[in-house]
Amino acid sequence: MVCLIIREGNLSTSWWLIESHGRIPPVNVRITYALGIVTLFPNLKDKASPTGFEHYYDPQSGQGYLAYRLKTVQRNTASDSKKRFKSVHQGSPKTLRETSSSEQLSGNECANEAVSMMKHTTDQVAVKEKMKATFKHRQELLRDPDQSALILDHFPRFLDTPGLIDQDFTMLFGENVFGKFNAKWPTFYKPRIITICKGLRPGKMHGKISAANAADHVVKFMKVGTSMVTYLQGVASTQPLLLCVGEKKSKIQKYYIILDQKALPCVAQTVVAAFNELFKAHFVFAVAYDEALFNFYTFIQTTVYGIDVATAKESPRVKEIRVRIDNI
Repeated sequence: MVCLIIREGNLSTSWWLIESHGRIPPVNVRITYALGIVTLFPNLKDKASPTGFEHYYDPQSGQGYLAYRLKTVQRNTASDSKKRFKSVHQGSPKTLRETSSSEQLSGNECANEAVSMMKHTTDQVAVKEKMKATFKHRQELLRDPDQSALILDHFPRFLDTPGLIDQDFTMLFGENVFGKFNAKWPTFYKPRIITICKGLRPGKMHGKISAANAADHVVKFMKVGTSMVTYLQGVASTQPLLLCVGEKKSKIQKYYIILDQKALPCVAQTVVAAFNELFKAHFVFAVAYDEALFNFYTFIQTTVYGIDVATAKESPRVKEIRVRIDNI
């Protein structure tokens, strides 16, 4: 009877995890649930292990009863997801892309050795070389439903080595696409968009989201001296956003991309360049656009970068604005 209760409890907890946090709950959420189980039921705690809950979820190995149940649920839903994947994600950051990269490590053993090495070195030159060599392996992990949410745990150097997002984006699309935003935004797109906006008339109906709320989905401000750990714990968004850190909003000292309650440092020194890195992060980590900003990001993707123009899901307004820009 006890075994049955525990088994059913694991199943219920797994479904609750997925219902509350999505099909692939983050590591910190899995740890919290495992800790909660042994806290509520002290007799289930393993007194011989470091934390007492490793048999429910071990963050080091990714194993445990909760992990097993999650994998079972994921397997049962994977077939339906795969059938929908191609049409739903066609022409988006989550599109599966075939890349031909030389000097890639072959075999899981070699790739895993490189991943392990990077976890124990902060030499930026060595890290960038190994990250380039494990690019294909990283893409495979991003396509694996069981591993995609753990990508920053597998590759923690994203958290302290600026430039890795740019490097992966370049390997995905090449140098020509990589430089399009910085090359054409200031001189071509920016003045034309301003011209179009000046000619807009106030609509009779309010939009789905105000300009202020839309901006809040893209960029946040944190004053220097604020605890980053405390800030990250309060981040609820599952989509990437840009965090600007400075004495005041007009004097920003550092930019970060926030993803999965973690801060990834930007190379950029200006907010425009930092936004460029934010956009690229969607493709590097195969993360869907914020639903409220879908048209905005799609415009940047297809019009500015020229990515998946023929296959991306574009609204008529996005296409209209592109035509108007081209005819100014």
